[in-house]
Amino acid sequence: MSDALAQLKERLGKISDLERISRVLSWDQQTMMPPAGSDHRADHLSTLRRLSHELLIDDETGRLLDELRPLEDSLEPDSDDASLVRVTRRHYEKASRVPTDLRAEMTRASAQARPVWVKAKAESNFELFLPVMERTVELRRRYVDCFDGVEEPYDILLDDFEPYTTTAEVREIFAELKAELVPLIAELRDIEVDDSFMSGNFPVDRQERVAKEVVAQFGFRPDTWRLDPTEHPFASGAGVDDIRITTNYDPQTMKSFFSTMHEYGHGLYSHQLPRHLERLPTGSSCSLGIHESQSRLWENLVGRSPQFWRFFYPRVQEAFPDQLGGVELDRFVAGINHVKPSLIRIKADEVTYGMHIILRFELEQDIINGRVDLRELPQVWNERMQEYLGVDVPDDAHGVLQDTHWASGLIGYFSTYLLGTVMSVQIWEKVLEDVPDLEEQVERGEFAALRNWLGENVHAHGMKFSPQETLERATGNRIDAKPYLAYLRAKYGAGVAA
Repeated sequence: MSDALAQLKERLGKISDLERISRVLSWDQQTMMPPAGSDHRADHLSTLRRLSHELLIDDETGRLLDELRPLEDSLEPDSDDASLVRVTRRHYEKASRVPTDLRAEMTRASAQARPVWVKAKAESNFELFLPVMERTVELRRRYVDCFDGVEEPYDILLDDFEPYTTTAEVREIFAELKAELVPLIAELRDIEVDDSFMSGNFPVDRQERVAKEVVAQFGFRPDTWRLDPTEHPFASGAGVDDIRITTNYDPQTMKSFFSTMHEYGHGLYSHQLPRHLERLPTGSSCSLGIHESQSRLWENLVGRSPQFWRFFYPRVQEAFPDQLGGVELDRFVAGINHVKPSLIRIKADEVTYGMHIILRFELEQDIINGRVDLRELPQVWNERMQEYLGVDVPDDAHGVLQDTHWASGLIGYFSTYLLGTVMSVQIWEKVLEDVPDLEEQVERGEFAALRNWLGENVHAHGMKFSPQETLERATGNRIDAKPYLAYLRAKYGAGVAA
């Protein structure tokens, strides 16, 4: 029995190595690879995906899992080894339904699509992107078709990012949010806030310096972390001591401050995953929703708080004296929290952000179920932006082409941003309960207690448990929209009924 477990761990370690090599190659493609190398990179990533998929679905993997069932049943369910066998079996059973050729082609198509998206966005030209979007959707439909008896096709895609979660469950949570967000946005959208200082002259070299100061204050370790520029911010890496976060610098806005904080949260989660489970699936993050709860916590609950800026604002004023030198702290904090419907998701305020996600969640279901013609996607997008947020979309770059996810084949991902946002408030409230002086620590620029709490109560579980079990172990509750809505009401002082 122990020999079978050792063999399984060795096999899973190889799969983990292949996947981490893929992440590094993908990071390289998005940060420093020569653009003309995209076809080569597509071959590299496709080959790695083929090898890892073949290892996972191999008959020997199934035999080892069968042999280990008595051991799994004899152990405590939350033990490392029982969790490993349980999680691996779920991955094996789902992956075994998917032909290796299809899985490899999905990876190849995503790698080939990215440079097309970058060019299409730069030129604001959806027609240029349409063929790769059509290919992406075709491959995802073929992927869904690998699973029999599926009532909700989107469930299969959602499960890749938020395991054990159904479309119906997300739809119910989002309906509760939407019912309060729509009137809240209507109430707040016409409140005048002078945030003119948020646009202007923010030299990139100074943004880079301040971004590094922000994450250094949070707890960035130069020997294990990197921070690099890219077109669309993301976090990646090859292990707990190889953390790679990215951001995007716009010389006319401050958006890089918040995207950098966001990616720091992702990086910290990956950095504090359980070392003793390295190279095993249980040593990975449990879901994108939990991952996003970490990034949204640092971006919003820390990064948009008056406590943080009482500490850090003088450094920002020093870096941008012409832009911010005459802006008082209270005005600055009001400006960065101004509720104003806007075009770009990653620039959105806390209140309107949810509607950006709900739009994408609903639209992805329409795409997968064939309820929208892909040629009409820009028009449908623009109509829903007007309906949900009351904004007119001037061009494709500020509309349907703004996100990289569809180019990367990540249909099913978007809902995790809002699920994570909701969970971030539940987690934050529990941290405040356990660390009563947390806000005072933030105001002093001290973040060790927050990092440690997250490490011990969220990150340390890795993938041993489902997302909702992980959240419940950390907070005592499963996902609940009410704390998030109460947080918004309390912060923005709107008279929306509880």
